[in-house]
Amino acid sequence: MKNKINFLDLGTQPLANNYLTISQAKKRENKYKLIVCFDIISKIVSIRNTFSSKEMFNNNYPYRSSMSKTMINSFRELSKKIKSEFRPKKILEIGSNDGAFIKNFKKNMTIGIEPCSNIEKITKRLNFNTYAKYWSIETAKKILLKHGKVDLIYSANTISHIEDLDEVFKAINIILNENGVFIIEDPSLLECLKNNTYDQFYNEHIYVFSTISLNNVLKKHNLQIFKVERLKIHGGSNRYYIKKNTNLIKIENSLKLELKKEVKFGINKLSTYIKFAKRVKKSRKELIRILKKLKKRNNKIIGYGATAKSTTILNYCKINRQTIDYFLDTTKEKQNKLMPGSKIPIIKYKGIIDKEVKYIFLGAWNFKKEIFIKEKKYIKNGGKFIIHTPKPTII
Repeated sequence: MKNKINFLDLGTQPLANNYLTISQAKKRENKYKLIVCFDIISKIVSIRNTFSSKEMFNNNYPYRSSMSKTMINSFRELSKKIKSEFRPKKILEIGSNDGAFIKNFKKNMTIGIEPCSNIEKITKRLNFNTYAKYWSIETAKKILLKHGKVDLIYSANTISHIEDLDEVFKAINIILNENGVFIIEDPSLLECLKNNTYDQFYNEHIYVFSTISLNNVLKKHNLQIFKVERLKIHGGSNRYYIKKNTNLIKIENSLKLELKKEVKFGINKLSTYIKFAKRVKKSRKELIRILKKLKKRNNKIIGYGATAKSTTILNYCKINRQTIDYFLDTTKEKQNKLMPGSKIPIIKYKGIIDKEVKYIFLGAWNFKKEIFIKEKKYIKNGGKFIIHTPKPTII
């Protein structure tokens, strides 16, 4: 713990995906201090206070990968690449969610690990080999006994949710073939810092990885990155291709280039994070100023996309129902509930039909391109979006 130095205090926060029913509104919410720290040895950036996996990922979990066309298209393209480049006979996905990735492969060649039983049931009903389990050494051993070793392991936006990284990678070593490939996809710390997306930090995002820090952790487990792809998804993500040291796959130049970019930016220096924290405070002041100015002119503001990310922004900036009337969302499990902490109502998305709404706070900013195409009529009619990245702006 001595190696970890705090650099950003995002205030008191509720659990980001703990959407409240109306009856829960008056009850006390489970909250915590959202403090982000930097490990001066491993260079890992993480949140200081963590919760048990069972508290965060349970049978009421609301997120669905298949709700986004962007994610569906990304998984489809990656699946084509995996089939042509690696030709795996057996694939394991950690955090398989509602099957948006594994549905691109034959059922008899896939294994899905999804701890949230309400979501795991979706793929189970379709006869995929999925298990409502948390990723661990014990889970890896059970899968090994039942299915044998696998040729490829994939995990999108899941590894950063698991506190014990040593256990994660020990379990990978148990189940992955010697010549197998492990692919991780997670938000890029470099892009997070560059774009001021402090909402990447919330209770589930225990880590936001840099290539430098991930490389340092993998070395302990005889694993190494051999290729890095930069993605636009989630405001800028990295896709890491990882192998065992015994695997003779050539290490590509993309790794060297990404490490060089991170070093140049100062990812390995504490001073970089102190500057980032100052920009975050400035961003909060500017977003509050914009919203207050609009409300002073009697403008009605709503939210679009009741995301876990927006929970961080709303609670850090102390934005509530007096500022944002309600959020629109397509996810059934969030509808007719309240945003964590701020208690802003969430309404089923049926299009932007409220003609009084001229300004929308974009909670799902990471799907901005997809949303702007979808809402081109609203924009054409003079509707505007408020976005906080890279700086608070009205678009």
